[in-house]
Amino acid sequence: MDASILPVTLNSDNDVFKAFNQSSHCISPLPAQNPTKSFWLDSEAAANPLGQVGSTGPLSEAADIVIIGSGITGCSTAYHLSQLFRKSGEGKNQSVVILEARDFCKSFEADAYKLKLSFNLIGSGATGRNGGHLTAATIHDFQRRVEAYGVEEALRAVALERHTVTSVLEFLEKAPGAAEEVDLVRGGHVSLLFTPAEIEAARNDIEAATKAGMDLTGVEYLEPSVTKQRFRVELPGVYSPGHTLWPLKLVTKLYQYAKGDSTTKSWLSSATSWFSRDSSFSLDLFTHAPVNAIEAISEDSTYRWLVKTERGSVKARYIVHATNGYASHLLPQLAGPSKGIIPTRAQCMSARGSIEAHKWPVVGWGGNEGYEYWFARPSHNADEKALVILGGGRETAVPNHEYNIADDSSVNPVVSKSLRKFLPHLYPGDFEEREPEMEWTLWYVQNRARHMGTQSTTNRLHRLAKCILTLTNHWSDTTSRLGTPVTVCPEHLLVPKS
Repeated sequence: MDASILPVTLNSDNDVFKAFNQSSHCISPLPAQNPTKSFWLDSEAAANPLGQVGSTGPLSEAADIVIIGSGITGCSTAYHLSQLFRKSGEGKNQSVVILEARDFCKSFEADAYKLKLSFNLIGSGATGRNGGHLTAATIHDFQRRVEAYGVEEALRAVALERHTVTSVLEFLEKAPGAAEEVDLVRGGHVSLLFTPAEIEAARNDIEAATKAGMDLTGVEYLEPSVTKQRFRVELPGVYSPGHTLWPLKLVTKLYQYAKGDSTTKSWLSSATSWFSRDSSFSLDLFTHAPVNAIEAISEDSTYRWLVKTERGSVKARYIVHATNGYASHLLPQLAGPSKGIIPTRAQCMSARGSIEAHKWPVVGWGGNEGYEYWFARPSHNADEKALVILGGGRETAVPNHEYNIADDSSVNPVVSKSLRKFLPHLYPGDFEEREPEMEWTLWYVQNRARHMGTQSTTNRLHRLAKCILTLTNHWSDTTSRLGTPVTVCPEHLLVPKS
């Protein structure tokens, strides 16, 4: 197949990141109140049972920890805190409050591509609006990471992503039926290589990973004939372990476990002995409570910070920012490309194919240096046509490539045109160029680096929660400063170094 006919811009990585480095230092606004409708959030009525929990009535007056953002980062932090406090047996109640600007999982945090973790929000932000992939980056960009940061740090980045994937899978296996409820599919991941430059980079990555001693179990370079036979497209590629799922449903379960709620889902009622309510931990969620400001409280107070929302204020001892692209709204020192956070709008759509779902390969896909990503939703109806969740096209949005756009209430027509043509060109006969069933936008941080740790108190800015401080102070064999944003935080990272 000649990939040059595809309706996307090829070999665009350098141009895209040049635009990133030239982007302005804009302070992010609050999330838009009329976002586009996402498949994960809006395709079925029961998809978001926590959508408007705590949207009315008074807020809690105070909490030990306030988490801003109800996406994958916010809820996974709450989950691991609940486990730590309940296991400690100290008997002292620890209270946590989650504040969300919109519906649950509708505003804050994740990568458009991978719960790779590029997972985004319970939120209606990235977590509730991303691509639905659960795949650790193995060889992808490994050579670049080695050149920039050294072999040891590059290996740690891979180990962290693999640890995160394993942690998510272990979480889903704890209770009967959980994996099925979030539509977990263990089909692997295929990264298609569209150009000679991509082929060369993939071969160099494999060579560098092998030389570094990386475990490449399950990683396979695919010649075009093999890819055609196994995956219906005649292009070279790289196969690696990978999964897909319904990200919002995963984050919902994280919150339910943290809450110790045995009533929300029937299967939880059989697990109350694991997560029984006790006096050691309490968790409350308040949606439609956008945080406008944070002020310091006098040093002799039990609480150090006043978190101010349109519905009132909450006193807090510690604060966790899980706001991803919106971080600079409350932390203006994080604005801009220089060690900061640039909100970046991404776009997804759900496209119905002409091919029956059971004939479509059960894998997640990526291509064009990762700018496009897609997979077919699992189907239990033999006659149903394949429904593919496709994201990407941002490289076609010149000259700014959607940088500094935090508004997810509209789509980019240039990107829309590219996405509509992508699948029909890549899989002729399997898809026709037609209107998608749904199309939506999200935002995420596009600088390939995690932002974890305390923030300066200069100009009365507050610090992040102590549990997040330990994320930057506890670099072990499974931690790294590199890669894409952490999703479910490994539990050992919440424990300070002795």
